Amino acid sequence: MIARLKRDIQTVFERDPAAKSVLEIILCYSGFHALLMHRVAHYFHQRGFVLLARIISQINRFLTGIEIHPGAKIGNGFFIDHGMGVVIGETTEIGDNVTLYQGVTLGGTGKEKGKRHPTIGNNVVISTGAKVLGSITIEDNVKIGAGSVVLKDVPPNCTVVGVPGKIVVRDGRNIADATLSEIDLRHDQLPDPVADMMLSLQRKIERLEQRLIELEVQRNEHQTVQHYEKREGKA
Repeated sequence: MIARLKRDIQTVFERDPAAKSVLEIILCYSGFHALLMHRVAHYFHQRGFVLLARIISQINRFLTGIEIHPGAKIGNGFFIDHGMGVVIGETTEIGDNVTLYQGVTLGGTGKEKGKRHPTIGNNVVISTGAKVLGSITIEDNVKIGAGSVVLKDVPPNCTVVGVPGKIVVRDGRNIADATLSEIDLRHDQLPDPVADMMLSLQRKIERLEQRLIELEVQRNEHQTVQHYEKREGKA
């Protein structure tokens, strides 16, 4: 337990440059508090004390603004940064070294029974306001952009953006070999497929306009030659 606590504190230092001291993390980091309280709630939930576990999780929600169902399974190196509004559903499974930002939802899509929440792999970053919904699997080394809504499985080493979420290529970079200290948190630098499409259309329009200008010039030159020939014929 002490080793896991030390690991949680080290995780905060690794992923939040604002963290200045161990005491600051223990006293001021709501994500750290939420994780500790979830472990207590999960302990009781696993042993059949479901009501007690839910009460603890609701106290956790009241104190931190982070709602984690006591049934959720969370791995090592988990970090919630500015966690207000984070929701993690009952059958969610989270791997190691996962980072969530403010407003993330790992939720279900209806009233189905059984596994109805996402499974998150290792080294995953889910950015501000993103929603991952349903019994889907997000594989290792995936980054989900801010505000995205992910409804389908995502293979490893991908970046997902948009509503609904679409897999995009990020400069051909492969992050499969990233170590813990190299977890890519730059969720502000993501490709924008909509902007790329608009740029492509703009370039196509420019080419069409240029072609129209060339055709107009050719047409005017042709008319000028015909006019000159007619005048020469009359003379």
